[in-house]
Amino acid sequence: MAEQTKYVLDEADLPAQWYNVIPDLPEPPPPPLHPGTREPVGPDDLAPLFPQALIAQEVTTDRYVDIPDEVREVYRLWRPSPLFRARRLEKALGTPARIYYKYEGVSPVGSHKPNTAVPQAFYNAAEGVRRLTTETGAGQWGSALAFACAQYGLECEVWQVRASYDQKPYRKLMMETFGATVHPSPSELTESGRAILKQHPDSTGSLGIAISEAVEQAAQDPDTRYALGSVLNHVLLHQTVIGEEALKQFELAGDTPDLLVGCTGGGSNFGGLAFPFLREKLAGRMDPVIRAVEPAACPSLTRGKYAYDFGDTAGLTPLLKMHTLGHEFIPDPIHAGGLRYHGMSPLISHIHELGLIEAIAIGQQECFAAGVRFARSEGIIPAPEPTHALAACIREALRCKETGEEKVILTALCGHAHLDLPAYGAYLAGDMVDDELSDATLEESLAALP
Repeated sequence: MAEQTKYVLDEADLPAQWYNVIPDLPEPPPPPLHPGTREPVGPDDLAPLFPQALIAQEVTTDRYVDIPDEVREVYRLWRPSPLFRARRLEKALGTPARIYYKYEGVSPVGSHKPNTAVPQAFYNAAEGVRRLTTETGAGQWGSALAFACAQYGLECEVWQVRASYDQKPYRKLMMETFGATVHPSPSELTESGRAILKQHPDSTGSLGIAISEAVEQAAQDPDTRYALGSVLNHVLLHQTVIGEEALKQFELAGDTPDLLVGCTGGGSNFGGLAFPFLREKLAGRMDPVIRAVEPAACPSLTRGKYAYDFGDTAGLTPLLKMHTLGHEFIPDPIHAGGLRYHGMSPLISHIHELGLIEAIAIGQQECFAAGVRFARSEGIIPAPEPTHALAACIREALRCKETGEEKVILTALCGHAHLDLPAYGAYLAGDMVDDELSDATLEESLAALP
């Protein structure tokens, strides 16, 4: 009998609920604070940016939240997504480890981002919103929201980080094909963008700057709301369809992960895979090590400070308790644009502080080497972001080769690189360098914490 390579669920197995990890934690995470009063923010504080349904999900203490039928209908375009056993990579590495990856690149835009873009667009449309604004780094979130807005007849305006806007023109074209308007960030269209350009005319931008521009535009128009692709609780909630499906697929495989690895920028991909497995771990049904992997150039979990900080550069958002490099931090223009964020999800930061997950940082040359190795064995060219998780998986698999351990490793391959090939071109040409955050830059950035 041939060895099984992929585990595919029927559409009937599509999760009917999202999972909220907060009720299962030993203690709740610290609340967002109003920057003026330093008191916990209430629904009225968030109403200019988000519809009431999403505000309710942001603060819910319910363990499970029903997924609307209208959202599940769109999910069926690509969900459930496949779980693969990376047998060819295992053979190439000569490892006794068993490596699995949950592949989210089968979505219409090639990443995990539509898992939250679709419900966000649905809830906004249901409350009569006409337009959504957002930011995007690598362009995957902007593409996802543009696609989702097209499903529900919403206008979509995107501020794309300048470094990615220049590096990845086809992402811009994808967003425009779905009907979005795209601006490079920082731009001359907002006060926050103009302020940055006045100080740094050649700014390559950051997710924090792009968030400021999108939030500023949304707050000025009563028919417009803002949509965020990562960081906040409701975003991570929507992504848990990844982990819930993976649990069912591991039952089909007759296996249990010893190590779960995910890349982290704002935290949505990592949380989406990890939280359902963390639930099982906290209940004593399994005991995987859960490891977050971030870029050495933007290492919020491993080198940032756990403190209240703004989620954007201009200081327009509530204060979030998170691992942060400082809201004024401008990362180097690494190719993993989706990981160029100064902070980490408050929920993931809290879980890290509780000691329930661990974190490491890896330089981009090792990550792209892992991406090439994976592509040449498994046939999928991974997006720059998940190459960080793949690099950590390969490290662990090679350790197993030395020790003889038959460890089971799971990761989320959160997207493909069909529109990120210039980054691979830079790596293959030998033009890629490892940018590591200096102590002096980090100290200067943290000095600006509110």
